[in-house]
Amino acid sequence: MKRKLNQDIKYFAVIDTETNWYNEVMSIGIVIADTVTFEPAAKRYYIITPECSVGGMYSDVMIVKGIGVDLKKSRDAVLEQLIKIFQMYEIKSVFAYNATFDYKHLPELQEYMWFDIMKLAAYRQYNKKIPANAECWATGRLKRNYGVEPIMQMLSGDYTYHEVHNAVCDAADELRIMKLLGYDIDEYFCTQIKSEKKLIAR
Repeated sequence: MKRKLNQDIKYFAVIDTETNWYNEVMSIGIVIADTVTFEPAAKRYYIITPECSVGGMYSDVMIVKGIGVDLKKSRDAVLEQLIKIFQMYEIKSVFAYNATFDYKHLPELQEYMWFDIMKLAAYRQYNKKIPANAECWATGRLKRNYGVEPIMQMLSGDYTYHEVHNAVCDAADELRIMKLLGYDIDEYFCTQIKSEKKLIAR
């Protein structure tokens, strides 16, 4: 029987991180979304210092015109503020694209249930927009071109789309991928990252 979210849980979080040259988190973007409509209810963008000063592959888009920074402070201060937002919206579930990367980089959030958007988006049996001639492994996963950018282009039909690689912009795009896939929130339970410390949905 398919697991279901508690009917009282109204929101989930989509999260994205960017790392510096030392593989340390230098920015975090989150989008809080409605579990039924997948419409965003809130966005937060955090920059972590001094890690941001090291530089990284996407440092040039850490600041994007029209995107405000909610907090630029130490990692501890940022995570404390982020968790307060999660508490405000009663977040139990965290979603990300290739979620293992973000999960491993954010041990402070491993008490939450984590789900991987890519585990639906990159698999033929779930993503009906994957072309019939696309090369896939026996599992159904695409052999190549299954990152956010090619998947968004495939689902939206907009081949001018390019991933920004700004954490909050990318989190918003990952939410849009979820909406374009057309699955309700319960369908993502098969994508859960297992952890002994995960919260149990009641």
